[in-house]
Order: sequence, then C-alpha cells, then structure tokens
Amino acid sequence: MDKTEQFIANFIEAVDFQEQVHVTLQTELESLSGWDSLAALGVIVMLDTEYNKAITGEDLIRCTTVADLFRLLEA
Repeated sequence: MDKTEQFIANFIEAVDFQEQVHVTLQTELESLSGWDSLAALGVIVMLDTEYNKAITGEDLIRCTTVADLFRLLEA
C-alpha cells in the first residue's frame, strides 16, 4: 500500500462511516454523507496520532477535498 492509499484508509477509519464509501483524493469532503463535526475531529486526531501532524480547525476549514487534507502533511 502506497502513502496515498494508506492515507485514504486512515481517513476512512478516522471518519468511521456508517456505510461503505468510495474515497479518492478528489473526493469532496462535503459530498460524503458522514462528513460532520465529529468526522472532522476524527481526522484531526488521526493526523496527529498517525502522522504526528497537528492542525487547527482553521486548517481543516480550508480543505475541500481529501487531497487538501493529504497536502497538510507536506505543510
């Protein structure tokens, strides 16, 4: 599993979707039925624990796609 695939798998686990979803880097966060404030918190925790990357709510608000979240790892 490459870095991108692992990130997507971690994202799906962090959000804890109630149904199976197909997620790519191009997936818009708002298009995901389980994307809400708890999902956002899960992503913040995942980035911190899995990638040792602390982000703020403001960082997250600027993200519209999964790729935007992935790019936060490079920042």
